[in-house]
Amino acid sequence: MSVERLLWESDAVGLAERVRAGELSPHDLVEAAIARAEAVNPGINAIAERLYEAARERAGRVDRLAPLAGVPFAVKDLGIAQKGVPTHGGSRVPPLVPDFDSTLVERYLAAGLIPIATTTAPEYGIRLMTESRAFGITRNPWDTGRTSGGSSGGAAALVAAGAVPAAHASDGGGSIRVPAATTGLVGMKTSRGRVPLTPLVSEGWYGAIVDHVVTRSVRDSAVLLDLTHGVDDLAPYAARPPKGAFAAAAARDPGRLALAVYRGSPLGLEVSAETLAALDTAVALAREGGHSVEEIDLPMIDRAFMADFCRAVASGTAGFVRMERARLGRPVAPMLERSTRIVARLGELLSAGEVYAALERLAAAARRLLVETARFDAVLMPIIAHPPLPVGAMDARGADEMLENALDRLRLTRLLTYDRFLGEMMDKSLWFTHWPAIQNVTGQPSVAMPVHMTADGLPLGIQAAGRPGAEETLFSLAGQFEKLSGWTKRRAPFHVPEPASGPAEPAAARTRSRHKPAK
Repeated sequence: MSVERLLWESDAVGLAERVRAGELSPHDLVEAAIARAEAVNPGINAIAERLYEAARERAGRVDRLAPLAGVPFAVKDLGIAQKGVPTHGGSRVPPLVPDFDSTLVERYLAAGLIPIATTTAPEYGIRLMTESRAFGITRNPWDTGRTSGGSSGGAAALVAAGAVPAAHASDGGGSIRVPAATTGLVGMKTSRGRVPLTPLVSEGWYGAIVDHVVTRSVRDSAVLLDLTHGVDDLAPYAARPPKGAFAAAAARDPGRLALAVYRGSPLGLEVSAETLAALDTAVALAREGGHSVEEIDLPMIDRAFMADFCRAVASGTAGFVRMERARLGRPVAPMLERSTRIVARLGELLSAGEVYAALERLAAAARRLLVETARFDAVLMPIIAHPPLPVGAMDARGADEMLENALDRLRLTRLLTYDRFLGEMMDKSLWFTHWPAIQNVTGQPSVAMPVHMTADGLPLGIQAAGRPGAEETLFSLAGQFEKLSGWTKRRAPFHVPEPASGPAEPAAARTRSRHKPAK
């Protein structure tokens, strides 16, 4: 079997096992990942920066005893530092080129992972579709006319296309779970404080942002969390320590759990029949697994809650734009996308008192939710309200575009300080993703699981939200769902490698044959 086929079929743990057994070398894996990335990227546009030469050099000196030695990996182009690698944040603003690694990157490298690229994101991560003026449209390998979600859409697309088995991702309002839901991947949004963001930042969006990965298998997500979680002295939060290894939790039967199902929309907007069918699929798997299932409502999560979250994001975006201006010593607004400017200006118009009051209201709603759902081991709910959208589906057009232009050019952003106008903007921004921000506010872990395929053959995942610090329970539940559903066998029908027989062919030989020098 070719190395490319192994890369396309296997998860990170499986590839590392082959490296330890001497069946594969880090060099061959890296070359296969580079060759496949170059083959698939023209169709999906998921790469921000190529790190190929550094990856080749690292493959030659990686510690073969490291748990994931030689496994190709990718790092999101947002909110994380790699020494000497430009970080664009999906923007045309000149990139930051850090002279240090984030703590999380240090842990990835210590685990033996080899980054081959950074992956695309929308500007500053504030859209849940990965489309930007700086890098263009990132597409879904299951259907390149569809979105791979955002903001970790490049990471999800590269994993779903089989170029790497896992990739770094981050989540401030669904940015791990939405791309996982659209591309058939597992995406664990970790508890607040589980994985440090330091030393680049201490926190993001008032503690809403967390980092982890998107993966093909539950065990990969669990193993990678085992290798990267833990207290950092510079971090302002620390999640409750696990009782054991996350990988062990993913491998064991969860026992009989008490599960809830939430079908409502916090925004009161339309939810597609396919999304409800995906939720029914998850409920059926839960009952097959022997769990109790109870339908519930979450009245504390309403339009006012979502509006306060939007205010917090606007404030955070305004602050980040200020920091970028200070870093560069000049205004950056002319380089920003129109929608980013509008959000940042809204954040500037909100008073400190208004933002603080919004945060206090969010915290009160979070406390109420945690108390009222404490008797459940997990709550099943949707992630996306519709199947993966056509690319460009959330772009402003017609009257909406005229309104955005007026808000931007005529500086009418003050209108958004009124509930009615903010509500209209919120609906236009979140009609695809009503639910994920809930767990970013509460700090709960929540795992995206690819339980469903639509009638058109597209993935549509749902999420299970757990108690704060209870990733172990979610990994056990997701591992059981994975076994019952068989989702690890599903692959996007995109550049499918031939299932060649015989020993693994060195990737370097295939790279030479496929990429002949131009004459």
